Amino acid sequence: MNNTELHKQGVLLFAEILTRQPEEIKLFTSSAMCRDAGRALQEAVSSPVLEVAAEAVKATSAFLRKDHQSVPPVQYRELRALLEAMLDRCADFSQTPLSRRSLGHASSRDVEKDILRRGKFLLSTLEGFRNACRLAVEFQSEPSAQENPFTAPSAEKEDTLEAFSEFLLSACDTFCIPMVMRHLEQATYPALMEVFFSILHSLFVIVPHMKEKFSKKLAASSFIRLTLELKARFCSGPSHSALNQVCSSFLHCLCISLLSAPEKTEPPSQEELSAVSELLQDGLPHISSRSPESLAFLSDCQYVEGAARQRQHCVLLLFYLAHIHADRFVSEAELFVAVRSFLLSLQDQGEHPPLTVFRASIYLLAVCQDKDDALDEAVVSAIRKFLEGIPDLHVIYTHHPLLLRLFLLYPELMSRFGHRVLELWFSWEESSYEELDDVLSAGQPTLPASLAALFHILRSSPSILLILLDLIYSSPVDIGHKVLIVLRTFLRRNEDVQVGGLIRGHFLLILQRLLVEHGTSPSEASGNLPSLLSLLSLVQLRNESEQELDSMSMKLLHQVSKLCGQCSPTDTDILQPSFNFLYWSLHQTTLGSQKRAAAVLLSSTALIELLEKMLALTWAEEGSPRTTLLCSAWLLTASFSAQQHDGNLQVHQTLSVELGQVLKVLSFPKKKAALLSAAILRFLRTALQQSFSSSLVALVPSRAQPPPAPEDTALAPLGTSQVLSLVTGLQNLLVQKDPLLSHACVGCLEALLDYLHARSPDMALHVASQPWNRFLLFTLLDAGENSFLRPEILRLMTLFVRFQSSSILSHEEVGLVLQGAALADLSSLSNTTLQALRGFLLQVQSMGLLVDHSTAQALQVSLEGLSPRASSAQLPLQDMLYPSLQLGALARSGSSKQWDGVASCFRTEVCTVYSPVL
Repeated sequence: MNNTELHKQGVLLFAEILTRQPEEIKLFTSSAMCRDAGRALQEAVSSPVLEVAAEAVKATSAFLRKDHQSVPPVQYRELRALLEAMLDRCADFSQTPLSRRSLGHASSRDVEKDILRRGKFLLSTLEGFRNACRLAVEFQSEPSAQENPFTAPSAEKEDTLEAFSEFLLSACDTFCIPMVMRHLEQATYPALMEVFFSILHSLFVIVPHMKEKFSKKLAASSFIRLTLELKARFCSGPSHSALNQVCSSFLHCLCISLLSAPEKTEPPSQEELSAVSELLQDGLPHISSRSPESLAFLSDCQYVEGAARQRQHCVLLLFYLAHIHADRFVSEAELFVAVRSFLLSLQDQGEHPPLTVFRASIYLLAVCQDKDDALDEAVVSAIRKFLEGIPDLHVIYTHHPLLLRLFLLYPELMSRFGHRVLELWFSWEESSYEELDDVLSAGQPTLPASLAALFHILRSSPSILLILLDLIYSSPVDIGHKVLIVLRTFLRRNEDVQVGGLIRGHFLLILQRLLVEHGTSPSEASGNLPSLLSLLSLVQLRNESEQELDSMSMKLLHQVSKLCGQCSPTDTDILQPSFNFLYWSLHQTTLGSQKRAAAVLLSSTALIELLEKMLALTWAEEGSPRTTLLCSAWLLTASFSAQQHDGNLQVHQTLSVELGQVLKVLSFPKKKAALLSAAILRFLRTALQQSFSSSLVALVPSRAQPPPAPEDTALAPLGTSQVLSLVTGLQNLLVQKDPLLSHACVGCLEALLDYLHARSPDMALHVASQPWNRFLLFTLLDAGENSFLRPEILRLMTLFVRFQSSSILSHEEVGLVLQGAALADLSSLSNTTLQALRGFLLQVQSMGLLVDHSTAQALQVSLEGLSPRASSAQLPLQDMLYPSLQLGALARSGSSKQWDGVASCFRTEVCTVYSPVL
């Protein structure tokens, strides 16, 4: 049809028919007729002639009536195509440049006409879209309109009300909102905004499953601010009551939707939500002031009556919801003052705000406060009073670092609510703390923002650590584990914060309470007890220097040993950190305190009996504890035996170990048991050093062991075959080239040769001169350049030099070792390696084996230049169970897993340079 006027009049006539047709008389008696009408309108809407398109849009609005579309099946796909055409035509028109004359710009009057014309076209389009939304709402109550009954089951569900409703939401988001926002930049028409907000309001009903996402997007796009500005501009008086009503309804739905699905706080109960809904319904229509006036109204300190107080509640909720969705259209400083005054006004009038309102108030107070200013005492007192009237803090808690800071910064709040707030904080934390523990162990300094904020609070008030300790004990296991990792991380990264006494004193109280409540069965106590004990071990490790044990430390030792004595060998989670603490407490102190500590521990007969049971489980086929726990038990027993022997301490309970089983487990070690073998070697080394004369440890023969031969009398309780078997076992373990195991093997071999030399020098020489030793030595040296500078190899060569085993290590080879050491970069060697090298050099000098005195002198000068660094080492090389761990270094560098998996270091001794044995 080429006649534009005729086309226009035809569409106008069709619109008139659609509008005037009585609802009770159907205009379209079949779905085919309705489909054809929709397609005709679609073609007209897409007309390039604006007048035709404008009339077609009005006709489309009239066409979208329920009585015109109710002939089954409803043509949802056709309706969607019609709406898309209408929205596309409106978008094209709104984006065309404003009219220009051929000479220069259009006059302001022409521009205003263009803007007005666009506004009218946009209004008609929005009215049509609103009718489509109304249609979707009306069809929700029509079962026959939910789905096209003639659609094949396998076909895509496009011809359904659900699909049509989702299209309406998407179209509004894609077309309507952007077009309205662009038009607002040029002009604002109340009628247009009324239709627009009625569309937004209806979408909450049309797609209820999407309203959470939709409402959050609207809030983040400043729609709360936009709506309030519209109400302030047009609705302050009696005019535009319809706009006021639709804006209020929209704000009501938006607020309820946002409050129903909060992100970092508990959703309100249905009862609270109903009360807030009623509050908003009553108060929102009366809010039509601009932001400064609203802030002043909220700050009103005069007596506030009921209706005015309700409006204050509404204003506060609007500011709160806008703020948490980053729509901060008022100054935080001014908002802080307003909320502060609001809370004081409530207290003065003896009122308690609704929970939702109080949650908003305390959140805004926390996040808007100037970080350098403190709250007035009156405000803190008011907050505490309101909080005391709340059954549980979770109903008002919002997960935010600044809210946590508010509760922990003021003693009046921390003492009463700090425990619960921190518990809520950790329950809301979503950070992967296991990964955090591993990351920090790898030396990466980056912390999550929430954790950095918590650490800042802890540094400013270390007493909060006591609350965290209580949390570990009393909270569910998952929360307790999070707290443990956080505390462990904080202590590692803040070594300058001295909290050892604080934590140990509080832990003593917790432990005493636990032993009173669960004395006979500590495993039934808090599931977080192992976490507390692990933390206690870490605190002990932070003390690098040797310190005297005070009375609190002695009480802790007594309580922890008492706890261990009441456990069974299967209580691994409790015993492992307990043994760690006992071991480090015993060694990381002065010699005088070591003796006192050992006396306390040896007085616990239950602990000694437990150790005896655990050692026997080493060779048990079933029911054996974890390897790491067995390692700790062997090391602790070795330490007890050494301390008792050196200090001649009283023994209250002896501990029996089958010597044959010890030798057997070393001769035939289990697979992947290097750590356990090293711990048993440390125990055997102690027994050898004491010549099996310990008053604490009784090494008894195995039941099946034959009586000793006469020639073995001098070696008792060892036999010749046992000695040779043990030597073979040590050689086999050394060949594994495991650093930890190698140190333990060499240490045991040193003690064995000393024992043999004192009992049977010939046997000692026989063992030291075995040809297999040369093969062993060269196997160990076959590990790369300068492999002879490994501490265990240096100590092994020192043994061969001492026992004059020239068939194992010749004088020429000794000279080559010294030459290689003189040429090496000694500054790059560890303290333990330097100690071993110094011992080797002194042993060579004492044996008179120096050939090249200049080389030896140069090496000695180099070693003396490094002696201050070497002498600062806490532990001699031969006393290290794990060579990379210095005393106390675990607290800074190692992960908790590393600490739990490594039983720790051997007891400290002074390295001795022996005289020639012949």
